[in-house]
Amino acid sequence: MLNKNQIEEIRKHLEKAQNPVFFFDNDSDGLCSFLLLQKYSNKGKGIPIRSFPELSVEYFRKIFELNADYIFILDKPLIAAEFFEEAKKYNIPIVCIDHHDIDKSKIPEFVNYFNPVFDGVNDGPTTYLCYQISQKKEDMWIAIVGCVADRFLPDFYQEFREIYPDLTIDSEDAFEVRYKSQIGKITNMLSFALKDRTTNVVNMMKFMSNAKNPYEVLEESQNNYTMHKRFNQINLKYKNLLEKAEKFYNLNKKILFFKYAGDLSISSDVANELCYMFPDKIVVVAYISGMKVNISARGKKVRDAVSNAVEGLENSTSGGHEEAVGAKVMTEDLEKFREKIEDFYS
Repeated sequence: MLNKNQIEEIRKHLEKAQNPVFFFDNDSDGLCSFLLLQKYSNKGKGIPIRSFPELSVEYFRKIFELNADYIFILDKPLIAAEFFEEAKKYNIPIVCIDHHDIDKSKIPEFVNYFNPVFDGVNDGPTTYLCYQISQKKEDMWIAIVGCVADRFLPDFYQEFREIYPDLTIDSEDAFEVRYKSQIGKITNMLSFALKDRTTNVVNMMKFMSNAKNPYEVLEESQNNYTMHKRFNQINLKYKNLLEKAEKFYNLNKKILFFKYAGDLSISSDVANELCYMFPDKIVVVAYISGMKVNISARGKKVRDAVSNAVEGLENSTSGGHEEAVGAKVMTEDLEKFREKIEDFYS
């Protein structure tokens, strides 16, 4: 939770910015964070960050393309040092809002950095922080979607239930809300839409910026036809992957390890639902794409386990939360990674 002074400071930055650009992590939490701030300020363009694990310096060209005078970075824990250097070189202010546990020493002094973790508080995703800033009741549904996507049920969920009883369920479990309610369905719709080609992603963001309520998203129309088409396409493959992954469930094994290949990188989405389905397991989903593997892991102490598993593996990276982590390894090292994970939990 941000304190009152931090909220006011961020609002002043939003007021000062004439043409801001919002870089956000390429998931529902990042997207909803952007939407809340854009709707609050009525200005700015959003750019989803597809580079992993960090916001790479290549994205800085967007500043020139959009003639931006302010940079906001949302829900992205790792930012390339070269990106910071370019911003300093051109004297463009940066505001970062995040909720990940990172090394604060890597954040330059000129960056306006806001992260409750550094104040000893870790009680919500970036969407929750951005809703503290915007506080627009008409956008509460967007805040709920982003929070639920990051496995967090905010303190205003019951208030939201009173407004949209047909889209919610009576539960205190964010995972259950995500996978058993209509408002939760929107989290997957947005996540899948972000994995579309650039033109469709831009159109989706424009639609979401103008959407007044969740019904406009859930009900197919001329304005969101492409978004629904994409969801239906991916959802079929997604359900198929879940069914295949279920077959790897073994009551006597601590880890549910599932790997797949193809043209669809949705390891994070698959890992999340498997974690909901099998809360007693450590879930590791590996998406093999050529020479590299994208890995999403969920479960107790999984950040330590994955960090240990990638250590010593060339060109490998990892990062995330204590119980939800993303990583990359070379395909040739996947079995080594698996063995080290299994050893960690043995």
